[in-house]
Amino acid sequence: MQPPLIVRLRGACLVVGVLCAFLLGWDFATAPDARADGAASGGDLTVAQSLGARELTVVIRRAEPGPLRVEVVSHAGSAAGALTVSAAPVDQGGETSSGTVELADRPGLYATTLRVDHAGPWELSVSDGERTARIPFLVAARVVTPWERAAYGGFFAAGVLLLVALGAALFSKRGWPTLIPVGALIAALTVGSTGAVLSSRAPQPRPAGSLLDPTSGNIGNPFPERDLPLTTNYSRPPVNLTVRAQPAAAGQSTEVQLSLTDSATGRPVDDLLVTDDALLHLMVVGPSGTFWHRHPIRTAPGEYRVGLGLGESGDYAVAAEIARRGGGVQLLRSAMHVGGRSGSGAADPAPSGTTLTTTEAIAGEPVTLSAAYGGAADLQPWLGMIGHLIAVGPLPDGVSAGTSAATAPIWAHAHAMAPMPAVGAQPPDETVAAYGPNVAFTFTFPLPGRYLVWAQAERGYSVMTIPTTVDVRAGVPQ
Repeated sequence: MQPPLIVRLRGACLVVGVLCAFLLGWDFATAPDARADGAASGGDLTVAQSLGARELTVVIRRAEPGPLRVEVVSHAGSAAGALTVSAAPVDQGGETSSGTVELADRPGLYATTLRVDHAGPWELSVSDGERTARIPFLVAARVVTPWERAAYGGFFAAGVLLLVALGAALFSKRGWPTLIPVGALIAALTVGSTGAVLSSRAPQPRPAGSLLDPTSGNIGNPFPERDLPLTTNYSRPPVNLTVRAQPAAAGQSTEVQLSLTDSATGRPVDDLLVTDDALLHLMVVGPSGTFWHRHPIRTAPGEYRVGLGLGESGDYAVAAEIARRGGGVQLLRSAMHVGGRSGSGAADPAPSGTTLTTTEAIAGEPVTLSAAYGGAADLQPWLGMIGHLIAVGPLPDGVSAGTSAATAPIWAHAHAMAPMPAVGAQPPDETVAAYGPNVAFTFTFPLPGRYLVWAQAERGYSVMTIPTTVDVRAGVPQ
């Protein structure tokens, strides 16, 4: 008969083994997805692009090594034709993959599949044969946090120590040698279970590429800034915006060129992040108040292009909204003068029956602006939102809208948010038509005076813009 101590140790080892297996399975079931590039690892990246006369939304699905699905959403008014789509690595050798997207004469979603062979920064090129949009994106790497390593390492060590403890209990003539592996096993289980709890509860590391320029070498590091001094300032300097309008032939759109340069070095700025589904949001106000909200294509580092039908001669106000890596969102303002006429100059139209109303507008107090688009609840998310509201003012009387908007103290860009998705789920995209038909915005006008306001929403892959003027009266002095 075996000594009672050995029998008890065998039982303890079996219990600990069952507990180890349970905790290991629980860890796999509860550990969250790794995150990269601001979304769940392999999450979608959506970028709006004004490619010539086409208004497109480019969607990169689950950017991880392997097959890469690229979808192009064509908006109403975009011409049919073929687009060449290519993915190329930026900072190290790799294969370039190309495909073709055939756009039909109806708006909707069209797709192709490419291939990416390693994690790191890549560039997606979308070409219509005349111009090429170059969209930077990240191919995610599997990010393993220290607490995940502790969980996996602790449970693996516990499994090995369990076998050692069972062997010691079977073959040792004395009971005390078994206590050593059992004690180590309990310690390993403690480390593993602690790591499992932390891996599911602790905040995830900052997404790759949000503070530091990503490379193929650091994209898999969950804490790339850990080797830097604690006093490191991640912010980037302000950006200078230069706007040039190229002369256009009669009936042709005007090509507007935008150059972004670093205010500290003068070098091109090429570290923009996708914010609200675009690298750059361009807003232009014409001499008579005509409004454009476009998304210029990136043609080279710091260089962006967009074609606009500028149908009036005069001064145009220009504002560009960007988010720089480590520097947050910036609103850049400029102006341009157009001496001739080109194109129709028509902005995104509002269908008949639409209205934009406000509650009493008092400076310094919240105002509710309600855009009624009529019809059914079939509005689609555009740029990640149900609606966009742009307000410019206060504007003086007797001056053209473009001239006064260029010097207006207030440029506002408010949103009507879509319902929050479940944790870990992708937000609704443009293929979902289930919102509205009324869209409400809340905004506080800081100063009294006259404002030009535009509310935007999407239906049937067509962006609808409702223009209005809001007179804001001064509040009662406190």
